[in-house]
Amino acid sequence: MLLGIIAGLTTCALWGLTFVAPRAVAPFTAWDLTIARYGIFGLACLLMMFDRRFRPMGMTPSRFLIGLLLGGAGYVGYFVSAAFAVQLAGAAIPPVIIGTMPVFLAIIGNIQDRSAPWHALALPLAMIGTGVVIVNVATIRAADLSTTAGIILGILASSVALAIWIVYGLANAAVMRSADAPDGLQWTGLQGIGAAIGSLLLLPLASFDLADTVSVPEVSRFIGWALVMGLAGSWFATWCWVVASRRLPLALSALLIVAETMFGLAYGFMFEGGLPSPAEAIGAALQLAGVCAAVTAFSKPRPLSELSQDSVAKV
Repeated sequence: MLLGIIAGLTTCALWGLTFVAPRAVAPFTAWDLTIARYGIFGLACLLMMFDRRFRPMGMTPSRFLIGLLLGGAGYVGYFVSAAFAVQLAGAAIPPVIIGTMPVFLAIIGNIQDRSAPWHALALPLAMIGTGVVIVNVATIRAADLSTTAGIILGILASSVALAIWIVYGLANAAVMRSADAPDGLQWTGLQGIGAAIGSLLLLPLASFDLADTVSVPEVSRFIGWALVMGLAGSWFATWCWVVASRRLPLALSALLIVAETMFGLAYGFMFEGGLPSPAEAIGAALQLAGVCAAVTAFSKPRPLSELSQDSVAKV
């Protein structure tokens, strides 16, 4: 379990870079970075497949398609939905909706496999949920909520992003915990190709008009961040998440995703040279405490009576 937790937290630390990378590549846009990031992700996976060990061989056509869809919809589809949500409803509301994903996914996961007793999960779920609310309430109060139509559409887009992430988490965990689970590196490579295919659909949104105006340092900075996000933030992070999905109960791996937000906040404050507000600090501390409580709950050996009850319930 320890290796799975380390892998999950490593994934979150790398995914958290998404909170600062779009700001670091200006005047290039988040669309430009997404296209380059997932293009590099897919290209790296294709190059690795020159070695037979990294080729997704022996998979059924349905599983092969699932891997491609997880990469395309799970990464690019999620990003597009979240980006449109922010554009339509502002930066305040979407994080509140999407931020509930670890809680929902943990509840669904524990309903499926009962990996921890509900009374042990109650406190971690409450702390994480409260932390998410506290972090976002202050932002919502300060936001301009005058455009009702945009807010409604933004809520719908946020809900789509939430649904995509939940489906991704459930499908990926189901594949990696099956009896005939594919090799982790092969599964990562398949998702990378799917993400690259999905990123091609975003090409019309690329900033081709910047070609004659950007400076060499700006291009170099963009390429550097694209490589970091494509190789570390996508390929290596996905492989680590595959490892975590194989070794951890779905409910615990879902709750670990909360760490992505905490890493993202920390990177943002370091990037801007500022400090968190009291609400952000309290909310982040509650989320961190909730994750620690969840790890403790899953690490405790379960009484024989509880295991027997679960076995009877499954039968």
